[in-house]
Amino acid sequence: MKLGVNLLCLGGHIDESHLPQIERIAEIGYDHVEVPVMRGSPDHYAWLGGKLSGMGLGRAQTSIVPDPDASPLSDDPAVRRRGLDHLSWIQDCAEALGSETVGGPFHAPMGHFTGEGPTEGEIERGAEAHRAMAERAARNGYRLALEHLNRFETYFLNTMAQARDYADRVDHPAFGIMYDTFHANIEEQDQHAAIRHLGEKMHVLHLSENDRGVVGRGQIDFAGILRTVRAAGFDGHVVLEAFGAGVPELAAATRVWRPLFPDFETLFTESHDVIRRAWEAA
Repeated sequence: MKLGVNLLCLGGHIDESHLPQIERIAEIGYDHVEVPVMRGSPDHYAWLGGKLSGMGLGRAQTSIVPDPDASPLSDDPAVRRRGLDHLSWIQDCAEALGSETVGGPFHAPMGHFTGEGPTEGEIERGAEAHRAMAERAARNGYRLALEHLNRFETYFLNTMAQARDYADRVDHPAFGIMYDTFHANIEEQDQHAAIRHLGEKMHVLHLSENDRGVVGRGQIDFAGILRTVRAAGFDGHVVLEAFGAGVPELAAATRVWRPLFPDFETLFTESHDVIRRAWEAA
């Protein structure tokens, strides 16, 4: 298991001002960080990758589809072309950063709804785009981990039944799913059954409390989830994901209007210890 932190808790674009906090993450004993790649150039991420490597931290990445005008699912050729160009930019940045995994909901724009579930055409266009991404990822030594979101954030991919079917449709070993306990806590009737159903298609595990705060202080049974995850044979990238109200650009996107952890030191140290103990006990 490689334990990491999703750096969205620090900001939407990681720069030099965040390095002291990231150094503290390394000191606490995390193995890697998951970098939000929402904007910027590959040159910036090459610089950041060098800094993280110097701290002894592995690199992972999370990215999104920015808006409906650049959706890879669209049946409008011009919109889809912009969407495919954006997916290519995601991979340009991943290769510059040195990412081992590329995760996030890079399938459909967050908060955009059509009034129904995904159409067969959208699923097929998405699978075609993600298969091409997976082929490039395999050539360059990293894996994809597409993230499901709850029904209030997307209509495209909500449950592990949908996620497993979609991964089977893409049908490439470099393509898998990012399982997120926060979203699954909303959408799944039984998280353990959902994890077993996803099986080997789980490429990244996001551990996120039901209130998005410090892992272990809420309602989610992380000890039980990690027992099920280990029994299913997963031993990959595990990521702490928490959000606070201190980053305005993220507060609106994640609907976080109040502090969910007292400070970063508490978030990082307490969550680290809870996860490590639960993993070893599992």
